[in-house]
Amino acid sequence: QVRLVESGGGLVRAGDSLRLSCAASGLTFSWSTMGWFRQAPGKEREFVTALRGNGDTTWYADSVRGRFTISRDNAKNTVYLHMNSLKPEDTAVYYCALNAGAGHRSPTVYDYWGQGTQVTVSS
Repeated sequence: QVRLVESGGGLVRAGDSLRLSCAASGLTFSWSTMGWFRQAPGKEREFVTALRGNGDTTWYADSVRGRFTISRDNAKNTVYLHMNSLKPEDTAVYYCALNAGAGHRSPTVYDYWGQGTQVTVSS
């Protein structure tokens, strides 16, 4: 079965950096769009960033543009989220997702999801 497993979350201070990883198994995702979403307590799940399967296009939410970078290593079937200059408002559970079809911003277009990893940023 397809499985996505996030790792790398933790407790950090404002201004620190983290790198999240999402390892996929059960399929090769080289031609799939990979996305990162986050959800804070009491909030809706929101789009963070995505990378198109052909590797030529990335998308970022305005709130993270310039601070976060999405990348992938197809040989390892892994996607990364590099987070710099973290802010308390970045605190959330971060989820990776795989979309075998079209679209990137809406959670509803993604076919598979990881279990999430907690990122907490103290002020």
